[in-house]
Amino acid sequence: MRMMKTVNCRKFFTKSTLSGLALGQFLSLLITSTGFSSSELANRGINAPTSQSFLNYILLIIVYGSLLLYRRKPLKAKWYYYILLGLVDVEANFLVVKAYQYTSITSVMLLDCWTIPCVLFLTWFFLKTKYRFQKFIGVAICVAGLVTVVFSDVHAADRSSGSRPLKGDLLVIAGATLYGVSNVSEEFFVKSADRVELMAFLGIFGAIMSAIQISLLERHELKSIRWSSGATLPFVGFSLAMFVFYSGVPVLLKMSGSTMLNLSLLTSDMWSVLIRIFVYHEKVDWMYFVAFAAVTLGLIVYSVGDRNEGDDEKKDVDDEAPQIEV
Repeated sequence: MRMMKTVNCRKFFTKSTLSGLALGQFLSLLITSTGFSSSELANRGINAPTSQSFLNYILLIIVYGSLLLYRRKPLKAKWYYYILLGLVDVEANFLVVKAYQYTSITSVMLLDCWTIPCVLFLTWFFLKTKYRFQKFIGVAICVAGLVTVVFSDVHAADRSSGSRPLKGDLLVIAGATLYGVSNVSEEFFVKSADRVELMAFLGIFGAIMSAIQISLLERHELKSIRWSSGATLPFVGFSLAMFVFYSGVPVLLKMSGSTMLNLSLLTSDMWSVLIRIFVYHEKVDWMYFVAFAAVTLGLIVYSVGDRNEGDDEKKDVDDEAPQIEV
C-alpha cells in the first residue's frame, strides 16, 4: 500500500506539473505588480491606459524582433493573422487598465476571472481540447476560492471605492473576454507556429495600434502629466513587469494550456493581500487565507497528472485544429 501511494504521488506531481505551477505563480506575481502600478497611477489622476502598455510592445520588438531577424527563418503563420491578435491584445489591456479609473483594484482582480469560462469554451470549440471531469473540479474549487474573497470584501471600503464602479466592472468583464480570445489565440500559435515569431509580431502590431490609439485618445493626457519619479516609476515598472509576463506566457501555454494560465492568475488577488499585510501593514479578513488555500488546492487538482493528459490534448490539437499555412 505504501509503495502504491509513492508511485501515485510521483505520477501526479511530475516535474512538468511542478514547473507549470511554479511558473504560473511567478506570472501571477507579475500581474499583481502591474495591478499595483495601475492603481498607483490612477490614484495620481493619470489616465493613459494605452500608453502604459506601449513600452511593453516596444521591448517585445527589440528583443524578439532581433531574434527573428537573426534566425532568418520563413514565417510559420501568415503575418496578417497577428494583426487581429495585436488588436485584441491592445484593447484587452486598454479596457482592464482603464477600469482602474472607475473601480477598485480588488474589483478588477476579482472580475477578471471571467476569462476562465471564456477560455474553457474557446479551447473546447476551436482547439477541440477535451477536458476530464477532474479539470472541471479544479476550476470549480478555484472559483469557489474567489467567491470566498468576494463575500469577505462585500462590506470592505476597498470594494466600494471608485468613482463609477459599475462602469469599471463592465470594462473589466469586456477586457477579460478579450483576454480569453487573446490567450487561446496565443496557445494556438505557440503550438502550431513559433514562440519568437509570435512575440515579435505581437510587439510590432501591438506597438502600431497602441501608437494610433495614443495619438487619438491620450495625447492631451500625456502632455498634462508631470513626470516626477512618483509617476515615472509606476509607468516603467508596469512595462517591465508586462514584458517579463508576456515572455513567460507562451512557455506556460505550451506546457499546460491557456486554462491553466488563467487559473494560476487567480492567485494574483491573494498575492496582493499578502503585499497589503507585509508591505502596507493592513489588516485583512481571515477568509482571504481560506480563499488562497482553496485556489491553491484547485490548481493542484487541475494540474495533477498533466504529463499524460497534456500529450492527449496536444494530439487532439494537432489532429483536429485548423493548420496554419506557411
